[in-house]
Amino acid sequence: MAAAAAEVAAAGGGGEMVVVRLPPLSQDDPLFQDKKRILDSRNLSCLFQVPNSCSAADAFKVLDRIIQAARIAHMDELELYFTGDDDFGPLSTRNELESLNLLLKILNTLLLTANVGAMGVLQVLRDEILIRLRSLELEDNDQMVVQIRNQNMEDSLLKWGEQHGVKTKLQIAFFEGAGRGMVASENIDVGDIALEIPESSIISEELLCQSGMFLALKDLDSITTETMLLLWSIRERYNPSSKFKIYFEALPANFNTGLSFGIDALAALEGTLLFDELMQARQHLRQQYDELFPMLCIKFPDIFKQDVYTWDNFLWACELWYSNSMMVVLSSGKLTTCLIPIAGLLNHSVSPHILNYGRVDKVTKSLKFPLSRPCKAGEQCFLSYGKHPGSHLITFYGFLPRDNPYDVIPLDLDTSVDEEDSSSPSVTTSQTSHMVRGTWLSRLRGPPTYGLPHRLVSHLHAILGC
Repeated sequence: MAAAAAEVAAAGGGGEMVVVRLPPLSQDDPLFQDKKRILDSRNLSCLFQVPNSCSAADAFKVLDRIIQAARIAHMDELELYFTGDDDFGPLSTRNELESLNLLLKILNTLLLTANVGAMGVLQVLRDEILIRLRSLELEDNDQMVVQIRNQNMEDSLLKWGEQHGVKTKLQIAFFEGAGRGMVASENIDVGDIALEIPESSIISEELLCQSGMFLALKDLDSITTETMLLLWSIRERYNPSSKFKIYFEALPANFNTGLSFGIDALAALEGTLLFDELMQARQHLRQQYDELFPMLCIKFPDIFKQDVYTWDNFLWACELWYSNSMMVVLSSGKLTTCLIPIAGLLNHSVSPHILNYGRVDKVTKSLKFPLSRPCKAGEQCFLSYGKHPGSHLITFYGFLPRDNPYDVIPLDLDTSVDEEDSSSPSVTTSQTSHMVRGTWLSRLRGPPTYGLPHRLVSHLHAILGC
């Protein structure tokens, strides 16, 4: 989003007021028309005026409207579909975090240049934003019990990171039923940097291009850069002189994602859509492996050792990149898939502490992980792996979060009617896409609808003529 701005304007009574401008909706946003319609229907805009002399109560009333507008601007497709006309928010924890952090950034910027008259009301608004951010509770911590274990390997990884310029306010811990994660070693507030990784310690395409493997494979059109990174990872895992030796040694021997589920797990899933997805994914990877080997071992025997480039090691590398990689904009400006040592230990939550972490700072040449909500000492620190349904998380990460708002079932409703039946209701399209999700996630008010979304209920009313 573009930067917001504020200015001092004269009020009708001769007083002054702060004019706060939210970033305008982007017309490139595919949801632009829907968001604009909601803003207009609620008489909201991207410009708000707050009198310098107003009371805290009046300032909070304006702030509520600013937050409503920010929530709408940050809506995703699911929130637009499932939000009722009378639902003003919060819409989801993630949406609330994005909205409040945007406003905090705006207010921090305004305070840098505000005059004495505007300083007071801006500080009141900023303090209220921080209070709201600190009031957002994270239920995930109540569900995970820290286990005491020998952490020699994890300690070695943190020491390796420190030697290579990593700065962190987090430490590695084990959690019952979830494996490793990271907890705050001290109280970390909103905006503080929990973790900072030098770009030189990021495993990316740029690092690959410096290797002999890349020189050998770059002219083979059938092998993509992503595949080269998989193959490079296998080699580095067994390279005793690798810069990333400690990192690879600290990785699990088995990732236990859906891609490596055993016979018992697959048998339990047989007959489900997830079973079909898992089998198709495994078959695709096996086909990819068979196309590469033993061909590469024969063509480049010094690089690709047969005892190293086995199917099991290839699958391990695939699971590593699926479950640990992140999309990052490097200092060169290129967006690429990377492995981030240490950061890969952060667990996922649909209501994370860390939201924005995908761009290397061009000044410090480091990737920073700032907090969007506070994290107390000893509390597990979460980030988001993305807005994924449970099937995706099981397949590529090996876990299933509780109450995932992105678990939806699409419905393609055939609404065609008999043209000769004049009593049939008028329907704009013969095939309309709708969706449902767990009824316990419903936020609808008013008459009981059994958790069905408002748009679907309205559509069914139109079809049934009731």
